[in-house]
Amino acid sequence: MSYGTTSGGSLMATDSARHGPVGGPEGAGPLNRRDFLVKLTVGASALGAAIIAVPFVGFLLAPFFERQPQVWRAVGPADGFKIGATAKVSFVDASPLPWAGVVARTAAWVRRDPQGGFVAFSVNCTHFGCPVQWLPDAALFMCPCHGGVDYGDGTVAAGPPPRPLPQYPVRIRNGQVEIRTSPIPIAP
Repeated sequence: MSYGTTSGGSLMATDSARHGPVGGPEGAGPLNRRDFLVKLTVGASALGAAIIAVPFVGFLLAPFFERQPQVWRAVGPADGFKIGATAKVSFVDASPLPWAGVVARTAAWVRRDPQGGFVAFSVNCTHFGCPVQWLPDAALFMCPCHGGVDYGDGTVAAGPPPRPLPQYPVRIRNGQVEIRTSPIPIAP
């Protein structure tokens, strides 16, 4: 037991076990019920926050560590493409989701050049990913969403697209034209 003063100046006895020692450092004695419950609550809250934060941070950072799938897809026989003509070909997307169904299919514009090589352009505009159309008479790719126009070589002619149409790598294997697909490339 220790003694303290009241506001009137008289001495009063206090229980040091209940209120802590007078003049000593706080927490230097046995842990009382209130301090124990405060520490327990803070610890449980920190554990709960960590349990919620770890998957959330993992979700946010996962795209930076994932490899983008790139798959070679056959789009048709090499002799099936006319020299100088641009044709739309359809194939299964490089990263289809199990429930995607018909939307797991995407397309590309493939052109056979006079030297016998092939060039393939993404069907998606680099502005917001709308599908571009090939206008053979004008030799232009036209985006119907916001009026984007690209020349036949994929470079931007007019409108809002920030970059040229992406090109897919092309190879000929066993007489089949194959393009290396990747997820839809659009502006961030």
